[in-house]
Amino acid sequence: MVTMDELCGMDCSVLKRLMKDDSAKCLVLDCRSFLAFSAGHIRGAVNIRCNTIVRRRAKGSVSLDQILSGDEEVKIRLKAGLYSAVILYDERTSDIDTIREDGTIALALNALYRDTFGTKVYLLKGGYERFSSQYPEFCLKTKSLPVPASQSSFDASCSSCGTPHHDQGGPVEILPFLFLGSALHASKKDMLDGMGISALLNVSSNCPNHFEGAYQYKCIPVEDNHKEDISSWFIEAIEFIDSVKDSNGRVLVHCQAGISRSATICLAYLMKKKRVRLEEAFEFVKQRRSIISPNFSFMGQLLQFESQVLATSCSVEAASPSATLGPKSSTPTSPFIFSFPVSVVTHTQASSLSYLQSPITTSPSC
Repeated sequence: MVTMDELCGMDCSVLKRLMKDDSAKCLVLDCRSFLAFSAGHIRGAVNIRCNTIVRRRAKGSVSLDQILSGDEEVKIRLKAGLYSAVILYDERTSDIDTIREDGTIALALNALYRDTFGTKVYLLKGGYERFSSQYPEFCLKTKSLPVPASQSSFDASCSSCGTPHHDQGGPVEILPFLFLGSALHASKKDMLDGMGISALLNVSSNCPNHFEGAYQYKCIPVEDNHKEDISSWFIEAIEFIDSVKDSNGRVLVHCQAGISRSATICLAYLMKKKRVRLEEAFEFVKQRRSIISPNFSFMGQLLQFESQVLATSCSVEAASPSATLGPKSSTPTSPFIFSFPVSVVTHTQASSLSYLQSPITTSPSC
């Protein structure tokens, strides 16, 4: 373990000057949670993946591969010594002496000193709170997410499915390339074109692909019931979303109502690619589409997926999730049945997170 004596403090004004004059040579690492980072962060910052499962398994010794999972270019540049400074920040820590030895900043500091050479590491004094108040123009903040009155309750039906929807006015952005919506949204070409959608992931067995030839389609033929093994499709769906992202496209994930099946796929994508727990992913998506409510079986499968995905970030030698959760045939041989004892959330409830005060928040066993 390194000591905090090896960490220097940096004033917010110094970071602002570095970002303005020499941003390519400094790496800013956000040591807060995924939710906090998503709500607002310093421009160009990289969010460290250091969830509770990683902490528990790491026992004070995480690696760059673990905390920067998915940020390959950043890791390569770090190990090559191409950054002249690495700046760590949390929400508001000002004094190096108050940093907890088991906290994210300390874990990141140890990983940096063990796996890099000659790179000076700093703590941003006052963290994001102080920097964003002094230099808001150097920060990126999520726009407020309340649903406009004109979109809060528009009743319509998909002309092909014939099922009425009580829905938001359009698909919601989960990530810049990933959108979540309903069959009704998928049937409106003007809306899709206006959003720049280039591909659709249809998570249903009966919703038609309205515009074959105009967009790239992929179908996951599952029903919204407790016997479906939707987890057998997670990796295949994630790879499809990534393929659209890599081609600079945008994908709409939809089922019939955009509440259970398609929401489950989006949650699985966030857990896999952002290395976050189900609780964080659920809150993140629910803030954007308040009516999501995967059925109990799907939540159970997501919890199992969380356990496997996050466990792989604890050790580079661990088996890839694709080894156990890879794409299966379109007709799984054994139905997945999971009874999950949580309270039901009705789709018309306000965006309350009391749903998460349940076994969903229980950490998977190690």
